[in-house]
Amino acid sequence: MRKRSAQKPVILIIDDDDQIRSLLRELLKTEYECVDVSSAEEALEVLKTINFDLVISDIQMGGISGLDLVPRVLKDTPDTVVVMISGQQTVDSAIEAMRVGAFDYITKPLDLRHVQAAVRRAQAQHQLLSEKRQYENHLEELVAERTAEIEHLAFYDRLTDLPNRILFADRCAQALASAQRSHRPVGVLRVSLDRFKTVADTLGHAAGDIVLSEAAARLQTCVSEADTVARFDGEEFALLLTQIAEAGDLADVSLAVSEALKEPFRLGDQVVYVTTSIGISVSPFNGEDSNTVLRNAGAALYRAKQQGGNDYQFYAADMNAQAVERLALENSLRSAVENNEFITYYQPVVNLVSSEVVGLEALVRWQHPELGLLPPARFIGLAEDTGQIMDIGECVMRTACAQTRLWQDDGLGRLRIAVNISARHFQQKNFLDRLRQVLGDTRLDPTCLELELTETSIMENGESAVRLLNEIRNLGVKIAIDDFGTGYSSLGYLKRLPIDTLKLDQSFVNGATTDPDDAALVMAIVTLAHNLRLKVVAEGIETAEQLAFLRLLRCDEGQGYLFSKPVTHDVFASSLRVAKRKLHVIAGAKPSVVSSFPSAVNE
Repeated sequence: MRKRSAQKPVILIIDDDDQIRSLLRELLKTEYECVDVSSAEEALEVLKTINFDLVISDIQMGGISGLDLVPRVLKDTPDTVVVMISGQQTVDSAIEAMRVGAFDYITKPLDLRHVQAAVRRAQAQHQLLSEKRQYENHLEELVAERTAEIEHLAFYDRLTDLPNRILFADRCAQALASAQRSHRPVGVLRVSLDRFKTVADTLGHAAGDIVLSEAAARLQTCVSEADTVARFDGEEFALLLTQIAEAGDLADVSLAVSEALKEPFRLGDQVVYVTTSIGISVSPFNGEDSNTVLRNAGAALYRAKQQGGNDYQFYAADMNAQAVERLALENSLRSAVENNEFITYYQPVVNLVSSEVVGLEALVRWQHPELGLLPPARFIGLAEDTGQIMDIGECVMRTACAQTRLWQDDGLGRLRIAVNISARHFQQKNFLDRLRQVLGDTRLDPTCLELELTETSIMENGESAVRLLNEIRNLGVKIAIDDFGTGYSSLGYLKRLPIDTLKLDQSFVNGATTDPDDAALVMAIVTLAHNLRLKVVAEGIETAEQLAFLRLLRCDEGQGYLFSKPVTHDVFASSLRVAKRKLHVIAGAKPSVVSSFPSAVNE
């Protein structure tokens, strides 16, 4: 269809009277671009090539009448406005014209003023129709766009634009059905970014989103175009591999994934490193339907995480039982704090010169209503993953501070209580306020409280951590680095950290009397700490030989099964009273507290 003039509206004039056409053309040509024909048949031909704003048509013409023409015009160009001309001056003729779709009706002989007024009304109506049509078309486009977006969001991840769990499961089902016919294996990898929660909690969710988006892009380079990379929840991705010949190919892909994600993620001036845990299942060996294959890959992923992460695991039959147990523990963990199911145990800290008990470490246990007493290894990792660690940590800190104050009031001495603080707990914005509240509520002297943090939890966000540590120490609370030597192990940062104590990891203590390298490390750490005016507490002392070696190095304090296993508050109190009586009786000697406390070594 020919383009119409952009300057003037276009009118088609149809009348078999030359004088009428000429009159109308002369009348309207100033404001309108006019085309005139002498019959409806000619008009239909012209309408095939030109789109008109208005049509002015006589009713009575030889051949097709104007009344028959109107519906055909409006069918092809519904925004065109038709004005009828007729020598019939009856109301019935006008009604009949309106019924077939005419907008207005002009009678002959023509009154030019009436013609001009009718044409202006018709042009205004055309403008309204055009705007209405544009608006409706725009709405239709918007609806189509939004519908497409909703459909896309139903099957694709908003952040990475990867297929989501729903689409992945569908593609997996299709791949398995095809593989059964061709007798080829299909592999599913579930990939989780280790320590991602720490990155997001420390640097913020925007930084976490950058890591996830970059990880998604790197994962796509590890597979072929026929394979699928999807994002599940949080930091978990999934890979569907259909072009494999044997299970060994999946190990190769797992190694490629680990290598791709091992490269640093750059977040402005910050550099972040992550490792991956990968669970692998292979159909038909580990299931023939998508639900089973995905579930088994998830069980293998859980095993990889349990092994400490940075690892891949193929599915084995016993893994589902562990996954089910983890889910049950997770469900019961959510109500454990409210139900007061956590119990605080205490392990004495001994002065290695005087053998006196100078403090103790608070260690949590879970009195599970069905499984009995659970050690931290069974639930702390799960508590970290679910965020319950904050509630548990505060519960232990409050209980330990209150109990220590009771012991002090009971005449057991100015004991120091050490409480482990997780990275997530320490990084809470209101941690300092909550600490003040606990000290105020329990009336414990802040100098009797020592917070134990790992190197990793401090160095995740070094500058802000140093500021917070300074504020904590300004309260009088002591700071200890726990498990020293297993984290960043950068001796240089010790100078600028506001800390009081290094706790020497038990892995070094255990090998100190049998491995020259461990002995050299322990000696170097103790010497360095003392030069920096830091106290050293050795963890995991189990033998008299280890104790003698640490005393030779002038290590300040120690704890471990040689002295006492972790005990309940009542056992600790009674054992401490016995120890104090012994010290009182054997004045001037160096009595051992080993016989006063329940020692796992003695047992």
